[in-house]
Amino acid sequence: MDIKEEWVILEEIKEALQNSDQSRAAENIQKYLNKVENIPLNIAITGETGSGKSTFVNAFRGIDKEDDGAAPTGVVETTMEVTPYPHPNYPNVTLWDLPGIGTDSFPAEQYLEHVGFEKFDFFIIICDTRFRENDVKLAQEIQKMGKKFYFVRSKIDNDVYNEKRSQREFNEETTLAQIREDCIKGLQKLGVKAPQVFLVSSFDLHLYDFRLLEETLERELPEHKRNALLFSMPNVSLEIINKKKKALKSKIKYYATLSAAVAAVPIPGISLVVDIGVIVGVSTKYVFAFGLDVPSLKKRSQTTGVPYEDLMDVILSPLAAKKITTDLIIKVVQSVGTTVASMATEEGCRFIPILGIRLAMAFSFTSTYNILSTFLDILADDAQRVFKKTLGLNTSV
Repeated sequence: MDIKEEWVILEEIKEALQNSDQSRAAENIQKYLNKVENIPLNIAITGETGSGKSTFVNAFRGIDKEDDGAAPTGVVETTMEVTPYPHPNYPNVTLWDLPGIGTDSFPAEQYLEHVGFEKFDFFIIICDTRFRENDVKLAQEIQKMGKKFYFVRSKIDNDVYNEKRSQREFNEETTLAQIREDCIKGLQKLGVKAPQVFLVSSFDLHLYDFRLLEETLERELPEHKRNALLFSMPNVSLEIINKKKKALKSKIKYYATLSAAVAAVPIPGISLVVDIGVIVGVSTKYVFAFGLDVPSLKKRSQTTGVPYEDLMDVILSPLAAKKITTDLIIKVVQSVGTTVASMATEEGCRFIPILGIRLAMAFSFTSTYNILSTFLDILADDAQRVFKKTLGLNTSV
C-alpha cells in the first residue's frame, strides 16, 4: 500500500465516523490495519562467493544456522539459486539470498537479469575482505535501474580479533577506521563516488555499524515500507526498541476506534468480546515485536551466553514469554481496577435512553486505548531490561 492509497482509506474512515456509519468505519479500519501489516519488503543480499551472505540473512532474521528455515552456510558457495527466506515473525518481509556474483553460473554481466532485480526494494552487497570489480559493476547496474544499494563489510569480528592478537598496542577504533578507509579507497579507485561502507559482524549485530545501517535503510526507504523494516529488525539497540514502541503506539488509536465502532452494535456483551479479542491479537504482536516470546528469548540466551532464567528474572510483564489467551488477558485486565470499571460502565450505558450507545462507544474507546497503552509500555520496558541484561548493564529502565 503506497502513501496515496493509505490516505484514501484514512479519509474513508474519517468520513464514515463523521456520518456515524460505524459499520463502514469498522470495515475500513480493519482494511487499513490489514494492509499496513502486510506491506511487502524484499531485501536482496548479494556479493561474491563465501562473503557471508547466508550468515547475514540468518542473523537479520534472528535465527541460527541449525534452525528450521535457516539459509545454509559454509566456506564455499552454498547458494546456487535465488532463494527467499521469509522472516519467521513477519512473513511480509523476505530476505533473498542471491548466488555469488561472478561465478560461472552467474557472470557479472548477466547477474541482475538472472536474479530478477525488479522485485527487490534494495540490495545489500557483502564482502569479507575488499570489494572487487564485480561488486562495483553490480552497484553501477543497480544504480542505473533506479534501485538503492549498500556496501557491507562482513566478518569484522574476525579482523578485530586477529589485529588484537598481532598488535602490542591494539586500539579497536583505529583498526575499524583503517578497515573502513581501506574499503572506501578501494571502491573509489574502482569508480564509486563517495561510497558508504558499513562494518558488520553477523554474530554481534549490536556492535560496529549495524545500527547505522538500520538508520540509513529506514531513512531512505519509502515511508510506507519503514515499519515493515523496523519490526523485522532484531533488537540490537535501545533506540530500535524505542522506535518500535513509537510505531506501535501510533496504531493504538485505530484499534480503539475499531473497538468503539463495535460498541455501537446494540447487542449486550458483543463489544466486550470484541474488545478482548482485539487486545489478545494486538498484545501478541507486541510480544513478538519486542522479542519477548519464548523462542526469541531462548535464541537471545544462546547467542549472548546469558542464561534464559536470568533473562526471565528481569521481565515484569505477565504477558511476556507466554501464549496470549483470552483467559490471560481477562486475568491481567482484572488486576487494573479502573479499566475493569470502565468496561463495566460501557455495558451499563447501553440501557441509557438516547445517549446510551454514544457513551458506550466512548467508554469502549477509552478502555481499549488505555489497556493497549499500558501493555505496550510494560513490554517495551521489559525489552529494554532484557537488552541491557545481555550486555551486562544495569537493567533499571
